[in-house]
Amino acid sequence: MVFPELLVILAEWVLYRLLANSCYRAARKLRGYGFQLKNFLNLSKSQSLHNTSHLLNNHQQQQNEENQDSLNPLFPSITKYQEPLDENRACSVSSEHTLVCDIDGVLLRQLSSKHLHAFFPYFMLIAFEGGSIIRAIFLLVSCSFLWALPQETKLKVLSFITFSGLKVKDMDNVSRSVLPKFFLENLNPQVYNIWARTTYSKVVFTSLPQVMVERFLREHLNADDVIGTKLQEIEVMGRKVYTGLASGSGFVVKHKAAKDYFADNNKKKPALGIGSSSSLQDHSFISMCKEAYVWNEEDSMNKCNTLPRERYPKPLIFHDGRLAFLPTPSATLAMFTWLPIGFFLAVFRILIGVLLPYHVANFLAAMSGVRITFKTHNLYNGRPEKGRSGVLYVCNHRTLLDPVFLTTSLGKPLTAVTYSLSKFSELIAPLKTVSLKRDRKKDGEAMQRLLSKGDLVVCPEGTTCREPYLLRFSPLFAELTEDIVPVAVDARVSMFYGTTASGLKCLDPIFFLMNPRPVYCLEVLKKLPKEMTCAGGKSSFEVANFIQGELARVLGFECTNLTRKDKYLVLAGNEGIVT
Repeated sequence: MVFPELLVILAEWVLYRLLANSCYRAARKLRGYGFQLKNFLNLSKSQSLHNTSHLLNNHQQQQNEENQDSLNPLFPSITKYQEPLDENRACSVSSEHTLVCDIDGVLLRQLSSKHLHAFFPYFMLIAFEGGSIIRAIFLLVSCSFLWALPQETKLKVLSFITFSGLKVKDMDNVSRSVLPKFFLENLNPQVYNIWARTTYSKVVFTSLPQVMVERFLREHLNADDVIGTKLQEIEVMGRKVYTGLASGSGFVVKHKAAKDYFADNNKKKPALGIGSSSSLQDHSFISMCKEAYVWNEEDSMNKCNTLPRERYPKPLIFHDGRLAFLPTPSATLAMFTWLPIGFFLAVFRILIGVLLPYHVANFLAAMSGVRITFKTHNLYNGRPEKGRSGVLYVCNHRTLLDPVFLTTSLGKPLTAVTYSLSKFSELIAPLKTVSLKRDRKKDGEAMQRLLSKGDLVVCPEGTTCREPYLLRFSPLFAELTEDIVPVAVDARVSMFYGTTASGLKCLDPIFFLMNPRPVYCLEVLKKLPKEMTCAGGKSSFEVANFIQGELARVLGFECTNLTRKDKYLVLAGNEGIVT
């Protein structure tokens, strides 16, 4: 019974490709001819007979141009959109002052294969980050038959595999800390320009599960309302989980949902609609608007299709999740193929760092693909002189491996002070680590004792930050010694992030070293002048802010006043305190 059903689906797909598309193109041509003929007849009635031949020639020329462009769209391109002259028009709940569009293929660029669902990478992010590797593998396997299914069926299959049995809490974490980064990086600049400039209220209609996009649209793009497919929730052993099925009337049909949405508003039409030129449903959806435009991929081929970071509606400072790439089907397949190789490579890299001398470890790490760039202005070797403390290296914090790479690059043992370091990380660390207690007096005394025995490395941000920003520096370190050396640190990955706010922190070094070619950049700056230390009359806050500014200047980063508490409130919904 399954094989005949597949044959029927395949036949429907072939008929759609061969007949539906060709009929649609023919209809667009006929509509274009109809508009031209109508305009011609109206002009003919109002002109004298001696102008008839001239108008006929003009009409013939326009008709010839239409024949050359068989794909003339039913709606104009968004490049032809012009701002309304009435700039005093405020946002209104009324449909007369409303912009409507979809996020799939309109606000976001289409990056996935046209034979699969364009939103596949975002379903994969939820399956991998919120679910498990097994769920992600099942989703990837579905690509083998998704190409043969209608678009609506593809969405149902993706939704079921991604959300069936997924905890509501896990989906909430992914929508808050993972998806916004990838949405922002793939915003459609042409559509976003109109979205950001218009004073209309903004309503998004989409067939996608509403939980995937609503938080991003409301918190980052300031959408006034989001109408999407609602998923069923059930309670299992006191925990809410999704069934993977749509609730109520099923998956949203955009043009029907829009009609129902505005039915209570005296049935007035929305003022502006934007759709995708390649979507028949979008054409039906935006046809109810007073003004309608479409986004054509051809119009933006010669333009920059990536929205610059400085134009993001909100700065992207914090985000979570392990995947550092957009998981399209091909990229996901490459990642799963690399996974077993990467694991053994990470174990090898850890062993050479723990067991071998620094210069040998650096050589073998480079041979295995780890790239370390090291630049220094000062080198302090040996134990401190009697009566003097050791050198305090002050680093910005990118991953847990910051002190490790600094130690191997300097070629001398350092002691690292950390917060909440896992036992596994302590075990594999090729240097001495000491955990602080988050008690200012006790931590200060402990660091002072360590400095009397040798050099110390500290990361005063207190937590890692992936993006080009520096968090506020805790000033405690500035009160310990005047021998302070700032160290600028940056880390780059291509497949996995080596930090997490809500996952298992003991796996952070593993994930970083599983990258095919991880990059670590370190620059040891000049020792801080005495007049810029507490011994020179500066307060600890002034010293901390000065070092933060110097590191930001060298790295090209931006300083912030955000702290560890702010990061965990954004990403995990807690203050990041381990009990």
